[in-house]
Order: sequence, then structure tokens, then C-alpha cells
Amino acid sequence: MSGSLDFTEKASVLVVDDTPDNLSLMSGLLKDRYRVKVANNGEKAIKIVQGDSPPDLILLDIMMPGLSGYDVCQILKADPATRDVPIIFLTAMTATEDEKKGLEMGAADFITKPVNPPIVLARVATHLQIKAAADFLKDQNAYLDAEVARRGRELAAIQDVTILAMASLAETRDNDTGNHIRRTQNYIKVLAEHLKTHERFRFFLTDKNIDMLFKSAPLHDIGKVGIPDRILLKPGRFEPHEMEIMKTHCKLGRDAIQHAEDQLGLEVEFLKYAKEIAYGHQEKWDGSGYPEGLAGDAIPISARMMAVADVYDALISRRVYKEGMPHEKAVRIIAEGRGTHFDPDITDAFLALADRFNEIAQRFADTDDDLAQKAASLKTITG
Repeated sequence: MSGSLDFTEKASVLVVDDTPDNLSLMSGLLKDRYRVKVANNGEKAIKIVQGDSPPDLILLDIMMPGLSGYDVCQILKADPATRDVPIIFLTAMTATEDEKKGLEMGAADFITKPVNPPIVLARVATHLQIKAAADFLKDQNAYLDAEVARRGRELAAIQDVTILAMASLAETRDNDTGNHIRRTQNYIKVLAEHLKTHERFRFFLTDKNIDMLFKSAPLHDIGKVGIPDRILLKPGRFEPHEMEIMKTHCKLGRDAIQHAEDQLGLEVEFLKYAKEIAYGHQEKWDGSGYPEGLAGDAIPISARMMAVADVYDALISRRVYKEGMPHEKAVRIIAEGRGTHFDPDITDAFLALADRFNEIAQRFADTDDDLAQKAASLKTITG
């Protein structure tokens, strides 16, 4: 562990003094207990401390030509790489103001000359023990921080895998969901980023919630797994009674996600918005939607955003039984739904982002092969 004491070998002490006799005296005092390094000026001392093998503690004279001990201390304490090396001033300066100045600069201790050998040895040992404890705590904290970060990455991966697994389940039942899921997911993200400073939405659209919305969006039609094939895969418009069954996919989706939470025995934060979106994305601003006929701000923001994304994509998308609508016409229809089908401010955001929506649609467009595979699957299932 870099910067911490290694108890398999002696600690190292750097003695800095411009007087050769003082260097010899301190080296002789310390050499049996520690690895001793010496420097006869401040410039050399700084090079040693900033080198590849810094000392564990510094005994530093104050009155030296060139850089004084105060100068050396100030330089080392200003550098994050060296500021934790304890410094003990060892000086003939005995005034209280001198000691106060040294301690305020970050020195660990202040010993006056002529030195008392047992006192020097005791204080050096004490500060090395303090440094060893501090290094141990620092290394432990670094380990814990790394472990928390690792667990955070694992939990995020579990969230992603859970959502992808559930979304993939929906794809196996609904031939129209594959690229539709990816498009709507990205529509939601650009909408959220655009609206996050809006007065009505900024309290909700935090960076964390935007990430949750992006992850949750693929589950908006998860309830379709509970719709019978003869209705879900019908190549045309639904009869009234079929439409009533189709409408139940909102509740089925919300309940499926809730059931997963119940099985875990706890509420899962990242599924909160998935439930809101699955249950509420067919609600309309004027209250004429389903499943509950909610209106205005009673509809969750997440569901209101998905309503715009979902309808736009349904309009422009090719299906085995229809051609996709031109982007410009789809934009006009969304605009006409402002204040009736859709939240007015979310509609305005969509209109400002219409070109971005078109780019996303083109990037994740269904290919001819996609449509051919869907047609073949539909024929096989429906006979």
C-alpha cells in the first residue's frame, strides 16, 4: 500500500540539517532503530521526499541557507503526494511564536536543541505509530470505497439484466416490440434531458431519475405477454371486444412488475417508474385514456412522457399490415394532440426535438429482414 508503513522492515527517517555534526549526531541516534536518510539543505530534502521512496518521517531544521525549514514544510504540505509525511521541527529556535508558526504550518511536533536523545526517540516513535494508524485507516477506507463502487456496479448490472430479461420476454410475444423498445427508450432520454430544467419537471428529472427512466422504458408494454396470441398478433384493427382485452395489458404489466417485487420481499427503486409507465402510458391529458381515465397532472410524469414517445413511434413504424407514416405527418398529429392527448409542455418539448426523434427512428429503424421475420412468425402463430 503506497505511503503506508511496512512492518516487515524498519521505518525510514529523513534528517535535514545544514550542519554536518548535527547530521552525524542524529544519524547515530536513529540508525539502530530506523533507516536514516540525510539532506544538508532544503532543496535536496524536497527531492528526496518527492522521489520514488519517500521517508516515513522528517526531522527538519529551521535555520538553513537557501530554503528554510519553514519553506520546506510549506512546500511539502501543499503537495497532496507529500503532505501526509509527518514533520518534526528540530531547531535551536525556542520562542513560543516559532513553535506556534511551525505547528500552524502542519508540523507534527517541535523539538528544541540541544536535543534530549530519549525525548527525540520517544517522539519519533510516537509519530511513526500515529502515521501507521492513519495509513491503515486510509488504506481501509480506500478498500471500502473500492468495494462500495464494485457493489454499485454489480447492482447496476443486475438492474440492467433484470430489465433486459423482462423486455426480452415481451419481445418473444409481440413481434413489433424489438426496435420499438430501443426507439422509445431513446426518445424518453432526449425528452427528459430537454425538460430537466423546466419549472414543472426539474424536481423530478434529476440525473438519477433520468437514468431510471431510460432503464425502465423498455418495460412499458411488458403486459402484452398476457394478451392472447389471436388478439396480440392480429394483422389488422381490433374489434371492440378485442380492444377491451388489449387494454388490459396496462394492468397486466403493472401487476407483473409488482409481483416480481413481492417475490423479492422489498420495493425496488428502479422498478417504480417501470410500473408507472406500464400502467399509465395509455392515459390522456384530457382524461379520455385508460386504464383509469386519469387527467392532467394526476398522470405520472413518466407515463406522460412515454405517451408521446409511444404514439409517435406507433405512427411512423412499419408493420406487416401497414406502412409507416411520414415523420412530418406524425409530428403534426402529435401537435394536434397538445392539451388533449398529451401534456402541453411535453408536447412542446417533443416539437423542439422532432429532428432528434427522427434521427433516433432512423438509427433504430426496422429493416426489411426484421419485417420479413415478423411476418413469418405471425403466419406461423396465427396459421
